[in-house]
Amino acid sequence: MKIVLAYSGGLDTSVLLSWIKETYGNAEMIAFCANIGQEDELKGLHAKAKKTGASKVYIDDLQAEFASDFIYPMLRAGAIYEGQYFLGTSIARPLIAKRMVEIARAEKADAIAHGATGKGNDQVRFELTAAALAPELQTIAPWRDERYRKDFPGRQQMIDYCAAKGIPVQASAKKPYSMDRNLLHISYEAGILEDPWYDSFDPAKNRDYFTTLSVLPEDAPDKAEQVTLEFVQGNCVAVNGKSMTPLQVMKTLNKIGGKHGVGRVDMVENRFVGMKSRGVYETPGGSILHYAHRQMESLTMDREVMHLRDSLIPKYAELVYYGFWFAPERLALQALVEESQKHVSGTVRVKLYKGGIYVTGRKSPVSLYNPHIATMEADPTKAYNQDDATGFIRLNGLRLKVAAAVHGKNK
Repeated sequence: MKIVLAYSGGLDTSVLLSWIKETYGNAEMIAFCANIGQEDELKGLHAKAKKTGASKVYIDDLQAEFASDFIYPMLRAGAIYEGQYFLGTSIARPLIAKRMVEIARAEKADAIAHGATGKGNDQVRFELTAAALAPELQTIAPWRDERYRKDFPGRQQMIDYCAAKGIPVQASAKKPYSMDRNLLHISYEAGILEDPWYDSFDPAKNRDYFTTLSVLPEDAPDKAEQVTLEFVQGNCVAVNGKSMTPLQVMKTLNKIGGKHGVGRVDMVENRFVGMKSRGVYETPGGSILHYAHRQMESLTMDREVMHLRDSLIPKYAELVYYGFWFAPERLALQALVEESQKHVSGTVRVKLYKGGIYVTGRKSPVSLYNPHIATMEADPTKAYNQDDATGFIRLNGLRLKVAAAVHGKNK
């Protein structure tokens, strides 16, 4: 049997690679790691996977594809889950699973495998992507296998297993939280964060915690910084006057935003599987892009188009969060989003200061804002006749008057 495993090189996937190989009759294991912006976490991965028992190792740089084909379309949709979460982990999983499927087919593998827990969202995201793209492939999920849970009831058993097998891992039984990093964000959960009263913003406790991509607001510079973003059809194409690819935009804004402590979120969210979980997120670049994009839309997007698209944001965000990126309903919503973005072009200027993002200017060659019409002074264009509002209000108030007349009698 040949199996492609989503591999990170950490304790969990190191154990998984060896355990699956043994449990499935000395299966041939192909380790796959997607470089989506983890940076230092990728060092030494190839050698470690080979030593752990992989016959072949893929470490593919997918950062450019991640930025242009996954992050940017989601940003054009204005998607945020439950009003706070920028979907950093959620949007990465369909890309990883897509590449796993491609490798499995190229290698003529029988199955793909992942280390997502049976309590989390990632198992759904991986497997729904596989179902949409390669229904013929088997999926192996050890955390839903009673044999695996019996062998490894806790981290200490995993550490002991690796020591016995000579598997090189750096791990301790007392890790204060787990984290997952990519180009869009870094997430933290579990451990000390399982207490929702724990203050993740307390500088006395957390200068060494939850500050991978950004500083705490108290540690940000005392001087604000202005950043200019240029958009073409909903996509940011330049920062501070310099043309950039989506990948370059993300890296640049992560650095600038992180310096000023923007994009830090601490929330309790509703997982797809039914439970609530607490997470801390750093999304500096994504937060700036989301905010600036909305400012650009406010100037250039038709009111009814905006309201229609906005009404679909919760659904779109749910589809991403739940793992339905390749489902027909997400693709249909994306088509509407793309239509809505045709004229979202222009320049936005924002100010960053101690965790905050503030708009300081917006302009566009296709702006729908007309100062001559909006002015409180005399309208030189005579495009708006204030007398017309009388009939407008009378017609809109007609049904209210009728209802009041009918129901008022029964009070």
